[in-house]
Amino acid sequence: MSFNIDRQSQDELNLMGKFRQGSVYYLFNRVKTRGGEHLLDQLFKSPLMDDQAINERAAIFQFFQHGGWPFSFDPQQVALMQEYIDAAAAQGQLSGYVNILLKKTLSSLTRDHRYKALIQGLQATIVTLKKCFHTAVMLQQADGPFRKRVDEIVNTLNTGELSALLNTNIYSSISVSTIAAHDYLLRNKYNQQVKDILQFIYELDVYIAVGTVAAERGFTYARALPKSMNLLKATDLRHPCIDRAVGNNIEMRERSNVIFLTGANMAGKSTWMKSIGIGMYLAHTGFPVAAASMEFSVREGIYSSINVADNIALGYSHFYAEVVRVKNAADATATGKHLLLMFDELFKGTNVKDAYDGTLAVTEAFSEYVNCLFIVSTHIIEVGESLKGRKNISFQFMPTTILNGVPQYTYRLREGITEDRQGMMIIRNEGILEMIGH
Repeated sequence: MSFNIDRQSQDELNLMGKFRQGSVYYLFNRVKTRGGEHLLDQLFKSPLMDDQAINERAAIFQFFQHGGWPFSFDPQQVALMQEYIDAAAAQGQLSGYVNILLKKTLSSLTRDHRYKALIQGLQATIVTLKKCFHTAVMLQQADGPFRKRVDEIVNTLNTGELSALLNTNIYSSISVSTIAAHDYLLRNKYNQQVKDILQFIYELDVYIAVGTVAAERGFTYARALPKSMNLLKATDLRHPCIDRAVGNNIEMRERSNVIFLTGANMAGKSTWMKSIGIGMYLAHTGFPVAAASMEFSVREGIYSSINVADNIALGYSHFYAEVVRVKNAADATATGKHLLLMFDELFKGTNVKDAYDGTLAVTEAFSEYVNCLFIVSTHIIEVGESLKGRKNISFQFMPTTILNGVPQYTYRLREGITEDRQGMMIIRNEGILEMIGH
């Protein structure tokens, strides 16, 4: 069973996008190697749903962050090593010797570059293995949550034949028979072990890259709890991709599993909901989160409705697209799964009366699903008055202050329901009525 987050929720939270500046993935993409990038993809796109596994991965990221170790491998040599190992063909040592001798002969008679490529690959592999051994021994001395994996690599490289290979001066003049012997060991006899060492290097690449981002941006690591606890608690939670973002606290429990969020347009409701969704997603991957502290019970998915657009191809109006989105969320919650659901400005594509009735009905209905954590925002503040009898709903708002007749936004959450109504003030400030009058 995998973590459930659909494409729309991913897009609304701006999670993915290897080359999209401003995406959450882009923020963490500091890896140096192709294999590291592939592994980063895998880890980032596959949130975990076991609290122990999440905490173990987070502990490894934290270990590398606090250790401050640099990625000491040459990415070009690692790439040459990968190409060299990938080009392995199942053959005996004698046939390998004949094959290499043939390549060397052809390289001196023609412009055949295969022998040169083989030597470069062999050199890069042995140099990288040496560096890997020294790095692993250093990490072994530091102990920590990565120790078991490090021990595996040290034990592999301490194997008699591989250990002897590490002491070879690969840049000295050596015979074809010695080259063939080295080549057989690396690409045939110990092929799987060498591939595992490459994977270890890519793991180091990812852990160091993510740990570096966490250190630079002051991120921390969330503590995962069993899903039955139905808890989300964070202090100074903020949007990871916004410089100098304002942080806020959040606490949701089974008996207080709904947040009803109000505030004027531009007060920060949407950004706060995105911050919560991103924080929850990153927490499930074991990646660092933009918060001072965070603990959460494992969810089985995230479902958001923040930037719903009309769908001309399907003939959907904006309002109908919103209705379909709510219906899909209802189907997901009806399965009994533990989800985080977020709805921003429900039913803004219809008239105020229907929006009021729809927001009230949907909030009341979703509040019954105690397995889920549910956040709904609206600027139709009258809905909040009708919900005050429900004990599992907490009311919060993003305030607006007025300075010289101009709205100012603090982005600091407060308890209660807003009384801010600045729509006409903004219209007047922009001089729209005077323009129309002329």
